[in-house]
Amino acid sequence: MSIKTIIIDDERLARNELKKLLQDYGDIEVIEEAANVDEGIEKIESFNPELIFLDIQMPGKTGFDLLAEVEKAPKVIFTTAYDEYAIKAFEVNALDYLLKPIEPKRLGDAIQKLKIELEKEKAGLNGLNRGPLTENDQVFVKDGERCWFVKLCEIRLFESVGNYAKVFFASNKPLILKSLNALEERLDDRMFFRANRKHIINLRWIERIEPYFNGGLLVELKGGEKIEVSRRQTVKFKEMMSL
Repeated sequence: MSIKTIIIDDERLARNELKKLLQDYGDIEVIEEAANVDEGIEKIESFNPELIFLDIQMPGKTGFDLLAEVEKAPKVIFTTAYDEYAIKAFEVNALDYLLKPIEPKRLGDAIQKLKIELEKEKAGLNGLNRGPLTENDQVFVKDGERCWFVKLCEIRLFESVGNYAKVFFASNKPLILKSLNALEERLDDRMFFRANRKHIINLRWIERIEPYFNGGLLVELKGGEKIEVSRRQTVKFKEMMSL
């Protein structure tokens, strides 16, 4: 099975060099390439690759900017000449980080990591790219200078803050420029539930449920947050949870 791949780098020579190295890996199929962030986003959205090789420093916008703008991030292997970005790249939990000029052995290690990751996902889930975002899908969250890749199953709560949504995972609460309504459309409703006007909760993170005034419910999440389920949504919630 071939792994659809796009190379995004503003240097044509670097793209050609990488394509040449990838010829040794028959299952990595380079379907497209892009020379800047906007072109990269367009091609990711048109071709839905499983993997991108992404340069960090490009004129105008960086590779991190690209990840913040795509709807759903594919697997990412960063390629860059700038060593100072190494720590930042791993903070966003990319698959790997290759320093230019790329050494064939390091490329081999990165592809090995990719295959292990894809195998794990295949074992647990099929049809990753279809329909709503699933629990193993990673979303890219960028807040100021900090960036993360987060699996949806690790997000316990989305909270509306004006035009933004606050994303709760581990001890982080970054803001993303997305409305709760837009998020609700993309999230799997078997896992995420709109508790009220301001909150979407991850059902798997519920620790405790108790009756609340006005016929609503109070849900406590494993992260300690207490969220009110509105009276209207309580009816739906009870049907879903078969209470």
